Amino acid sequence: MRFLFVVLSSIILISCASAPKFDPGPVTDYSAKLDMSPITPTNRASALPKDWYKKAVFMEIYVRGYRDSDKNGRGDFNGLIEKLDYLQNLGITGIWLMPMMDSQDDDHGYAVKDYRATETAYGTMEEFKTLLDEAHKRGIGIIIDYVINHSAALNPLFKDSRHPQSDKRDWYIWSDTNKLWPRWDRQNTWHKANTGYYYGIFWNQMPDFNLTNEAVMQFHENNLRFWLEMGVDGFRFDAVGHLIENGVGKLTSQPENHAILQRLMSVINEYDNRYMVCEDPNDSLRVGRKDSCGSAFNFGLHKELIRTARSGKASNQLTSSIQSIPHNEMAVILANHDSFAGDRIIRQMAGDLNKYKMAAALLLTVPGIPFIYYGEEIGLGHTKGGVGDHALRSPMSWNGNPDNGGFTEARRFFRPLADNVEAFNVADQLEDPDSLYNFYRSIIQMRNKTPALQTGSFENISQGTPNLYSFIRDNGDQQAFVVMNLGDTASQATLPKEGEPWRLSFSSANSTHSGNAFTADPYSVTVFTR
Repeated sequence: MRFLFVVLSSIILISCASAPKFDPGPVTDYSAKLDMSPITPTNRASALPKDWYKKAVFMEIYVRGYRDSDKNGRGDFNGLIEKLDYLQNLGITGIWLMPMMDSQDDDHGYAVKDYRATETAYGTMEEFKTLLDEAHKRGIGIIIDYVINHSAALNPLFKDSRHPQSDKRDWYIWSDTNKLWPRWDRQNTWHKANTGYYYGIFWNQMPDFNLTNEAVMQFHENNLRFWLEMGVDGFRFDAVGHLIENGVGKLTSQPENHAILQRLMSVINEYDNRYMVCEDPNDSLRVGRKDSCGSAFNFGLHKELIRTARSGKASNQLTSSIQSIPHNEMAVILANHDSFAGDRIIRQMAGDLNKYKMAAALLLTVPGIPFIYYGEEIGLGHTKGGVGDHALRSPMSWNGNPDNGGFTEARRFFRPLADNVEAFNVADQLEDPDSLYNFYRSIIQMRNKTPALQTGSFENISQGTPNLYSFIRDNGDQQAFVVMNLGDTASQATLPKEGEPWRLSFSSANSTHSGNAFTADPYSVTVFTR
């Protein structure tokens, strides 16, 4: 028996010793075709008024789903240019473009193949420059998505890194063994390749950069300068909670992230009047501080705004969530392109437009820089038959045509229309003074004319009535007193008596007032200033 064991062991050892190892072949240099030249800042001046972003109302736009100008069934830069007047008339003064660089995924754009090239389906670099120029002529700034955490697997840099002897090997995170670091859904984040295992927290086609490598940081910094030199007005940085990973249970919101964000901020500050905002759903208040990103999407607050509008009274955490914001340059939303942030608002409100309008009014009057997700202003629905993130990224409904929604003249397009295109579209709502679009427009225009609502402090004023929510915004030069009746019955409200008399500045209904008392109509927002 012992003899048999020795023989079998010998056979196994001989077999293992003789098993051929994978030959990676010669070192590749795919990345030689990329423009990776260092950029020296020269075009530092801004085309926009000073501190434009602090006062702006942004629209988040998915170019592929906005407007198709060349009849290929996909939105493009020229299609967006066609709609700049629409955005200007709505009162939008900032645009966040979801990824518009050359990508692998042919949809959302977060798998970048070339950081200095435009998405081919969207148009040429010259057309993108025209978009910048035309937006600036209308006083609209444009910030673009920048994906710093990871690239596409087809990015030439990663293709080179697959060779163990490549000088790009350390640009990504490689291991000879499978480390088994589970993420939030218990899926492993290490992916097998012929030359080892690489780390990619989101997808095996999105390998994470090694941001502890100085060459990688300089690569990203010069890419930022490339776009800033072209005239972009800032960046939205994706997934900044995952920049550094320190093993099992430490894959997100690590302390080292903040120093990286400070480096990015220093690059952006080489240029005048630019804005950077970051995404970290797990630690947004910390990332939003001045010693980190300086601005971040406040994912905690968006839930309270929705909860308040749906229930018809201020949520228990609404005021404390507002007061926890580190400064007025934090970004606020109701929803966005990611399903983790919630459904389209029309679904979250179960089609109740009165509650929908109250959510919009809250978004546009509480502290922070408001971001509206494209189509939110008309109640854009989910993609017909869509699931997950795809359901939130339907083509824009420019009219009620059930065949194309005014999005394209192509017979086929990249994704089905919204499921409510015939009932909720721009053309119909432009003609209806009581439409959701015109409500958004009136609130945005009012905010644009009221400095206290753009940068003012916040003080909650209790009215003693659950369905009334009121507060004062004060920027030192102006005070604005906002009263919202979130419910379905009229209620009596009282204006603060101290100080100069209040002047009625805006009312979404026929609310009447006398002295320091007034009647707030159901589902109304009233603003007084002094």
